[in-house]
Amino acid sequence: MQAAATNKPLSDEQILELLHSDTTFERGFRVLMTQYKERLYWHIRRLVLVHEDADDVLQNTFIKIYKGILQFEGKSKLYTWLYRIATNEAITYMQSKARHAASSLDDATTLLSHRLQADDWFDGDAVQAKLQQAIARLPEKQRLVFNLRYYNEMPYEEMSALLHTSEGALKASFHHAVKKVEAAFKEDDNL
Repeated sequence: MQAAATNKPLSDEQILELLHSDTTFERGFRVLMTQYKERLYWHIRRLVLVHEDADDVLQNTFIKIYKGILQFEGKSKLYTWLYRIATNEAITYMQSKARHAASSLDDATTLLSHRLQADDWFDGDAVQAKLQQAIARLPEKQRLVFNLRYYNEMPYEEMSALLHTSEGALKASFHHAVKKVEAAFKEDDNL
């Protein structure tokens, strides 16, 4: 693996090659974590909003990846597979939080907004906080699609593979999410 000697990131193929050998599996997994940890963290963080929650979900994500990496068939990009696991873990976490923390959607939204404001790791300005609060009010599917498209600039084709949803449905979800975020900003401006 000459790429490692020059400190260039290894390709997905090189990482998978390391993972498929008993003698280099642990090294391959460390490389995978190093190369994808930050991107997965921010993807998860945009979904769950709070740093501590994102750390918990990221840890669960890497546990799932560790246990299942040898079943990766290469039918999608490694990045897409990793994001699918991270997304599923984030959704599971949010659903669990919602069941335990709130009896209504308004309570869950308020809880997310308050947790975001209280998060020591949140360093955004007032506009960023407003955006995150507007995103927190979106239904789960719209929030997910909005984050993938807005922050990750993920093409609808990749999103479709990741979420097992048609591109048309994803475009509609994104459109509705954008309208709701815009309305939240207009509502705040009118107060």
